[in-house]
Amino acid sequence: MQTHVVIMAGGIGSRFWPMSTPEYPKQFIDVMGCGKSLIQLTVERFLPLCPIENFWVVTSEKYIDIVKAQLPELTENHILAEPEARNTAPCIAYACWKVKKEFPKANIVVTPSDALVINTAEFARCIAAALEKTAESAAIVTLGIKPSRPETGYGYIAAKGEADSRGIYEVEAFKEKPDKETALKYVAAGNFFWNAGIFVWNVETITRAIRMYAPQIAGVMDELEPALFTDKEQEELKRLFPTCEKISIDYAVMEKAKEIDVLPAEFGWSDLGSWGSLHTLLPQDENGNAYVGNNVKLFGCRNCVVHVADEQKVVLEGLDGYIVAEKNGRLLVCRLTEEQRIKEFSQA
Repeated sequence: MQTHVVIMAGGIGSRFWPMSTPEYPKQFIDVMGCGKSLIQLTVERFLPLCPIENFWVVTSEKYIDIVKAQLPELTENHILAEPEARNTAPCIAYACWKVKKEFPKANIVVTPSDALVINTAEFARCIAAALEKTAESAAIVTLGIKPSRPETGYGYIAAKGEADSRGIYEVEAFKEKPDKETALKYVAAGNFFWNAGIFVWNVETITRAIRMYAPQIAGVMDELEPALFTDKEQEELKRLFPTCEKISIDYAVMEKAKEIDVLPAEFGWSDLGSWGSLHTLLPQDENGNAYVGNNVKLFGCRNCVVHVADEQKVVLEGLDGYIVAEKNGRLLVCRLTEEQRIKEFSQA
């Protein structure tokens, strides 16, 4: 059974302004200062599991040229252009109907494009275990990250019962982002894991599940299906895709489906959703400062995150707990405690 990887790369990364903008969002940026963008790192960590010909990227029409430039080895008709954002369920349905038309027996991993994984070997081992399970059953396997703190910014997955021989559990429930008190209870319970938004299934299982639990979206995809891989595809997609219900795969399928499993994993994962998460992942100096940029000089600064990759020289003095970020003439200086307001600031 062939493995295929579907990468979702349509987000605009609004919480990472000014580094990430709607014209050039974070998945295409070298966030870590390592010489590779987040989507390039995503492809790299899946290459041990399947060849580049089996990768698919679903993105916005306006990012097609960026994807081609950053992933030149990708098969051109495996870059799927959404005419507008309709959340993850239509995005995943489009990709899976398309994969199924060409590879009716495919085993599929669906992943975000903008997360970070530190231990890529352990990551590959976990994905391979999930793929084994979905190759021989109608299970949907999701990866659950063992929580290292009572995080309120992630959804959680509750596991039940005993693990199978691969360390995979049945899912008891998906939980929305909790408040602090609830998050503390989840961590203490020991059977709750962060929802990384990484799903593994075979194409037969997921198309059947979408038909059952999201019939409106399945109906749109069935109407689109005859045009797939023809010169009519873009025209039909423009007409039909915007009519899809705007809903996440979690709400549309995961919370309703019967045979859902979770594989608890520890491989140094972060969804890199905010400047605060980047601050914890970058190397820090003895004063808790983290920065990307070759010519950053800090004097008397503590607990700051600085991202100024394009600047010739940046000197900061006396800041405590600040974000300082510059990109293309846009500058942000903001307290880390106020980072949830960045979207509002960027639109001011």
